[in-house]
Amino acid sequence: MREVLAQAAFQLFLERGFERTTVDDIVARAGVGRRSFFRYFPSKEDAVFPDHERCLAEMTEFLAAADDSDPVGAVSDAARIVLRMYAANPEFSVQRYRLTREVPGLRTYELSVVRRYEQTLAGHLRSRFGEDGDGALRAEVVAASVVAAHNNGLRLWLRSGGEGDPEVAVDHALALVREVWGRPTASTAPADPGVSAVPAAPVVPLAFSGGDDGDGEVVVMVARKGTPMWRVVQQIEAAVGEN
Repeated sequence: MREVLAQAAFQLFLERGFERTTVDDIVARAGVGRRSFFRYFPSKEDAVFPDHERCLAEMTEFLAAADDSDPVGAVSDAARIVLRMYAANPEFSVQRYRLTREVPGLRTYELSVVRRYEQTLAGHLRSRFGEDGDGALRAEVVAASVVAAHNNGLRLWLRSGGEGDPEVAVDHALALVREVWGRPTASTAPADPGVSAVPAAPVVPLAFSGGDDGDGEVVVMVARKGTPMWRVVQQIEAAVGEN
């Protein structure tokens, strides 16, 4: 029934437009009552993303079973669960992507879904890196990097109309994240922020354009091993401010 309702909703969104489609229209197309709709979806926005709750649950289960040997690799692999969900139905995924570009409310909803994925990844990393100091900060930064890398590759594939193998671009982007963050780093910042406890190491901001669909830019920081965390954060703030 969940799939029937989602299919009916999406067909109507494509035919009439999202704003012109009501819940009554959806249940009439599906041949059920309003109560049935709200049993599965709190709102019509949720019907556009019927698979994310299942995907989030699968990601959570995957991370719970992951060992402690490679936490960055674990969250990178967890992100691929989302990719496989999109790749399982290319036509639907491309249509949904185009629809979310046209409806600001859906774009906002999608961002809230992405944030839930990011929080799940960050929670797993905090359990490995620690909740205090740079451990918690690193967890947030790595989780954000994984999500940005995954989404950059995924959107390239979606903008192409679902042509080719989406894993190629995503794997390349996630490999960059693992190269930067997959090794131990120097811990705490020095007491005096003007003096580094280790020899200065370059932190290079790489800005990738999000295209003309309103996605904005993705900023990826490439840091040499041993760079203090405070310097990385400083350069991220500078790059974001400049952009």
